[in-house]
Amino acid sequence: MRRIGVVAIAMGLAGCATQPSGSAVNEPGRTRPARPLAESISAATYIAQAASIDLFVVRASELAQQRSANPRLQSIANTLLAEHKGLASQLSFAGRRLNLLPGAAMLPQHEAMYDELAASGNFDQTYIRQQRAIHGAALSLHADYARRGSSPTLRPVAANAAAVERNHLALLRGL
Repeated sequence: MRRIGVVAIAMGLAGCATQPSGSAVNEPGRTRPARPLAESISAATYIAQAASIDLFVVRASELAQQRSANPRLQSIANTLLAEHKGLASQLSFAGRRLNLLPGAAMLPQHEAMYDELAASGNFDQTYIRQQRAIHGAALSLHADYARRGSSPTLRPVAANAAAVERNHLALLRGL
């Protein structure tokens, strides 16, 4: 909870910074054209995607606890499991404030990934590959929503989740 508060304050301060319109500063004295902002994602779409990612990571990590013989991978799976349950709880709490409840099932693409993992003959390698991919996608989703999301209620949740995802990617790189 403390991390959410720190992230919310940081996001608020970051929103106070200004740059000249139409340019972004790379280094002192140099500018490059700013990238046009993509359309903001809706709160409902963000919640559906984030909830599905959390559910996939939780279920895949539970499977890793059962199927992997690698103690380091099991330890990382335990961390991912616990922290994605926490992220799912935060998302659910914020979603209820907006009358948007996360779904109880994974999106089709995440269900297909889970099925591939469950059927894999080389579980550890498949788990690591999928976790790196899903956490990269999650980081992009959360970071983008934290910057441009349509809901002020969800933006701090997304910022916190992006920080968690950065940590998870660092853990997964070590495998």
